[in-house]
Amino acid sequence: MKQTFVSVVIPIFNEEENIPALWERLAAVLKAAFPDPGRDWEVIFTDDGSRDHSLELLKVIAEGEPRVSVVEFNRNYGQHAAIFGAFGIVSGEVIVTLDADLQNPPEEIPKLVAKIDEGYDVVGGWRQGRMDHDSPFRTLPSKLVNAVTRKTTGVKMHDYGCMLRAYRREIVDAMLQCKERSSFIPALANSFAKRIAEVPVAHAERAAGTSKYGFLRLINLQFDLLTSFSLLPLQMLTLLGVFIALLGFGLFLGLVVYRFVNPAGTVGGVFTLFAILFFFVGCQFIAFGLLGEYIGRIYQEVRDRPRFVVKRIHKQL
Repeated sequence: MKQTFVSVVIPIFNEEENIPALWERLAAVLKAAFPDPGRDWEVIFTDDGSRDHSLELLKVIAEGEPRVSVVEFNRNYGQHAAIFGAFGIVSGEVIVTLDADLQNPPEEIPKLVAKIDEGYDVVGGWRQGRMDHDSPFRTLPSKLVNAVTRKTTGVKMHDYGCMLRAYRREIVDAMLQCKERSSFIPALANSFAKRIAEVPVAHAERAAGTSKYGFLRLINLQFDLLTSFSLLPLQMLTLLGVFIALLGFGLFLGLVVYRFVNPAGTVGGVFTLFAILFFFVGCQFIAFGLLGEYIGRIYQEVRDRPRFVVKRIHKQL
């Protein structure tokens, strides 16, 4: 009797050039690594509102392979929403997420599953010899994401940006109970996991197409991390406010003492006073901006709109 052991989840957005090679390599890996019917596999693609022919190619694959399902979104909701859309219908005991650009080879999947078999709850890929370090607009936000995620989750991993990851079913079930709109899956999974591991994986040039994560999307991801998983920014604002208040009080006392010691003197340094004023005003704008991020996300949550809308699920009958 066939029993699904591994579910591979792949979000798709305008990847028509990569899909044929991706499926060819992925199917070969899964058939070779999991030939036992008691440890069978499935693949779930989520078409995240693609505007090219990605959906048509995925439907052809699903029609020819009963272990493939395609979740069709009515529009684009983003990579993490697409992964959650597939999480909702997985049947495997181990769930592996994989990008469609072939930068993380499908051939690395058995390595992550083997680590899960050792008793780990979450296994992350650690990209070796990264091929996207040519632009500081990619590397700097990526390093910042890793640093902030390590700080907010308390889990030290080298590469939170790698989406080649494996999860036990209970971790995915726990994540599905979280209804917040802004979710960074690697950080969310680690908050539920007891045993976490990281394994080195290969990294290649993007086979075709362009990256869906530009500089602005990485910055937006940074705000998601800061406001979704930690109260640290608000706590830092409080400490900054205390520091500025103490600094202002100290300057006031200094001015009073100066006037007592030198009643005839005048306090100069107009430009210094302006510099201090602009510093305080700048701190206020930063504070208002962070508070606005939190308030805006609270507003999104209380509206209770769905994270995504599934238009149709394509699967061989």
